[in-house]
Amino acid sequence: MLSCSCAILTFSKPVGEALNVAAKLEKEGISVEVINLRSLRPLDRDTVIKSVKKTHRVVTVEEGWPQCGIGAEIAGIIMETDAFDYLDAPMERVTGADVPMPYAQNLEKIALPQFDDIEAAVRRTLAKK
Repeated sequence: MLSCSCAILTFSKPVGEALNVAAKLEKEGISVEVINLRSLRPLDRDTVIKSVKKTHRVVTVEEGWPQCGIGAEIAGIIMETDAFDYLDAPMERVTGADVPMPYAQNLEKIALPQFDDIEAAVRRTLAKK
């Protein structure tokens, strides 16, 4: 059994991509805990804190803009609790592009977080000491 080295906290559609990233990284011996938040209000603060304490690294994934997003709220939770003391690397946020959502399907795909974006964020957190 692999020990967790990073947690991905996400909800809704990005959960599937997060699970795909975790499966790929597991083949390389990197364990990733994927937390599906399911509900944003109320937000399960205890699960967020426990995950940080367990994995010591966090990546949040959401399709919304970075400003005022759930990743910013999770960062606030980590900073305001003792979970901050458990972090071994800065938290990474993977969000939609900070632009109005394009109408064209090919541009919409580019504006939303993709597999490669999530994988790169996890690898960045693992590379930092």
